[in-house]
Amino acid sequence: MQSRVKWLENMTFVGQSASGHSVVLDGNGGEKAPSPMELVLMAAGGCSSVDVVSGLQDLHQQITACEVSVTAERREQAPRIFTHANLHFVVTGHDLSDELVSKVVADSLEKYCSVCLMLGQGVDMSHSYEIVVA
Repeated sequence: MQSRVKWLENMTFVGQSASGHSVVLDGNGGEKAPSPMELVLMAAGGCSSVDVVSGLQDLHQQITACEVSVTAERREQAPRIFTHANLHFVVTGHDLSDELVSKVVADSLEKYCSVCLMLGQGVDMSHSYEIVVA
């Protein structure tokens, strides 16, 4: 896997993936685009969401929507690493099993999500969920 980041101007950069996609990054705390740290949280949410949606589909759950809110705390002093992050899933569907949703969400964070597992080496990671009946 490979990517590159090119400086555009001021504190604005563009990241390019080997698969041909680009994303703008803003080193000024997100004035023009997501900051690198915001992208880390989005990556964790995206990676874990893939696990949750595919896991529930594999278990024949009638999922119609899935959204995750990722909240995190950072150290005050440099390096301003994350100290805690929580992924809160809202899973919508028909006749969803609370037990299966709970297991799939936990398994993502603890076993499958590469981004969360990497963050978990230095960040206190937690998860929560709620089920919405469609």
